[in-house]
Amino acid sequence: MLYGLKIAMRYLTASKAQTGLLIAGVAVGVFVFIFMSALIGGLAVYLVQRTVGDIAHVTVQAPSRDAVSLLPDSAGVLVVQQRVTNQREQLRTADAFVPVIEALPGVAVTSQQIVGNGFLVRGMVTAPVGVTGVEIGKVSAIANIEKALVDGSTDLSNSTVIIGKTLAHDLGIGVGQVARLQSDRGVERALVVGGIFELGLDALDSRAAFVSLATARTLFELPQGISRIEIKLDDLDQADAFAARIAAETGLQATSWTEGNAQLLSGLQAQGSSGTLIKAFALITIVIGVASALLLSTYRRRPEIGIMRAMGASRGFVIFVFVTQGSLIGILGGLIGAGLGYAALSPFPVPELAPPGGLPVDVRQGAYGLAIGLTALGAILASILPARSAARVDPVSVIGQ
Repeated sequence: MLYGLKIAMRYLTASKAQTGLLIAGVAVGVFVFIFMSALIGGLAVYLVQRTVGDIAHVTVQAPSRDAVSLLPDSAGVLVVQQRVTNQREQLRTADAFVPVIEALPGVAVTSQQIVGNGFLVRGMVTAPVGVTGVEIGKVSAIANIEKALVDGSTDLSNSTVIIGKTLAHDLGIGVGQVARLQSDRGVERALVVGGIFELGLDALDSRAAFVSLATARTLFELPQGISRIEIKLDDLDQADAFAARIAAETGLQATSWTEGNAQLLSGLQAQGSSGTLIKAFALITIVIGVASALLLSTYRRRPEIGIMRAMGASRGFVIFVFVTQGSLIGILGGLIGAGLGYAALSPFPVPELAPPGGLPVDVRQGAYGLAIGLTALGAILASILPARSAARVDPVSVIGQ
């Protein structure tokens, strides 16, 4: 085996320019493989963060009280339980559930909320708003309002409201000015604008109004209970399993963020498939390059191979020499390509910190080990055909050439 390795190394070093070009070609293929892995993986993280970054990963609500069919009575009349239309669905025993949920592993933060609709009035201008009552100190628990703040502060009190920039512009109002917030229950409160934010989501910037939980109770005549509990997880990919666990343990309705983002997930899957295809083409290019170079080497060294065979070298030995050549080319090219890929990708910020319009490559998702392993395997497979061709060389017919 050691002798076979020496011969393989001698063949590689005998034509340094050709070997260098071959290794460089493999390194470029590996670099493309790594760059595409980092780009597609980073783009997926970037899109998910921009889409899911300011929404709850899991939302817990009271079970729906829409009309349900009960067992028919003996006369064949179907008994139906109707939803009471003037009663707001609420979690009456949230205080019992929240500690249980917060104690579950993987929970980053929870936010108890009261939600409803209303109108924000400033002078003669009226704008419809979605009102969210949150715990004081947890305004940025789900949507990062503090980071998106353009004026004022996120310090809520029972007499302040935080609104989006578009909504403030429509009303012609600024921080420190007073507006009247009227709920869909007809209750009205005069509130001071304490902060204005811009998240870049029109649904929030033009319609969202955040008030304290106590203010929301007054506006929506909800002396106890809450509307929902929003949860953020350490790993948003675990949202489906987490929602199923909460539903099973509490009997409440738990909804994962994936249920409302099916199109995003479908797009990410299509993007991943495209990336896999591109990486496969890069790998095929490596295989073809290695195979063609070794086939050429086999043809040029037919007399030497014939001499080795005449001196008693077995076909297995000849195959080992050429497979070793392919392996060395694949491993060296893979290591160089992986090193260049890591060096090129390292200066880029991770997608979570990438600026808008930046290139969302993720150095953590370069798949370096996979690239080196697949390249080495591809080079070995590519060398099998030339190796078998070399092993079939007839010593008698080639020595005299």
